[in-house]
Amino acid sequence: MSSPSKRRDMDVMKLMMSDYKVETINDGITEFNVEFHGPKESLYEGGVWKIRVELPDAYPYKSPSIGFLNKIFHPNVDELSGSVCLDVINQSWSPMFDLLNVFEVFLPQLLLYPNPSDPLNGDAASLMMKDKNQYEQKVKEYCERYAKKENVVGTPKDDSDDEISEEEFSGQSESDDEVVGHADP
Repeated sequence: MSSPSKRRDMDVMKLMMSDYKVETINDGITEFNVEFHGPKESLYEGGVWKIRVELPDAYPYKSPSIGFLNKIFHPNVDELSGSVCLDVINQSWSPMFDLLNVFEVFLPQLLLYPNPSDPLNGDAASLMMKDKNQYEQKVKEYCERYAKKENVVGTPKDDSDDEISEEEFSGQSESDDEVVGHADP
């Protein structure tokens, strides 16, 4: 059993030492988020997603669990859960593959070549087959709305949202005090 854990450690370290930004969860290496950029010359170019990776105890003999944390409009990605439908990850995984393969080959291929005949997002698959132009427009709209660098940075940290809320709250209470102060004289 030490072989899978050594391999897991090595694969995670390889990913961390590559150009990918990796953020561990709970200070372990079995769950982490990876910043993933849409492939060049695709509808997803310019988009940035946070991908959740969970490694099973039997990794690399068992495939990692991969999911998008911010929304993406794609026939093979569940819009609500972010789960990915990709044969090479779900069915034909091999210990010969590693995490770099997932981010350098498998996910880019998924985005470049969607498969509407095996959908997790029926709306995206249907739109892709019926109206390619409207499908492409919706993909770009989702990229613009949900796949910006600032969306990815803010995804795991609720602190920034809390700070904004506190500032807004304190700003509102000051203006409330002023209104009350002017109304009394």
